[in-house]
Amino acid sequence: MNDKDIIQLYLNRDQRALSATAKKYGKYCTSIAKNILGNNEDAEECVNDTYLSTWDSIPPTIPTILSAFLGKNTRNLAFNKYKHNHVMKRGNGEIAVVLDELAECVSGVDDVEQEIDRRELVATINSFLETLPPKKRNIFICRYWYSDSVSSIARRYEMTESNVSVTLNRLRSKLKEYLLERGYVL
Repeated sequence: MNDKDIIQLYLNRDQRALSATAKKYGKYCTSIAKNILGNNEDAEECVNDTYLSTWDSIPPTIPTILSAFLGKNTRNLAFNKYKHNHVMKRGNGEIAVVLDELAECVSGVDDVEQEIDRRELVATINSFLETLPPKKRNIFICRYWYSDSVSSIARRYEMTESNVSVTLNRLRSKLKEYLLERGYVL
């Protein structure tokens, strides 16, 4: 079933939308959630929450790219669950490492008053990503959007883990420099 048909099922409030979504995007959403949460049970719960959130969101929202909509929902829900699970302690999962790596470049913003600054920062990071060659951009996104491990990125791009780590370190340094040049205080 194509995305337009699935979205139409949501708009019609037809529960077959959920099974069609699970069939087409279940593995994709599970991969995102598992990379962040580190275990199958929490990932499965997060994916189910994604389906419920999508059911509640469509309508009124009508996504133009269903996969991106689902991926963003899954990622946000997984981060929320991760924060909930690790209120008093740091986890041993990949996400703790990912957040530590980016902490020197970008600080967290949770205040509603800072939403405009957050959007400007997102636009600036996106413009930074556009300056990168496709392979480096993809490596950066795999690590910091999908929370893929260094070893899985190395396998995907036929690189050594050391080479991936060095590439990511250099990209973080470039991002930091890019942000400083544009007036961001880190």
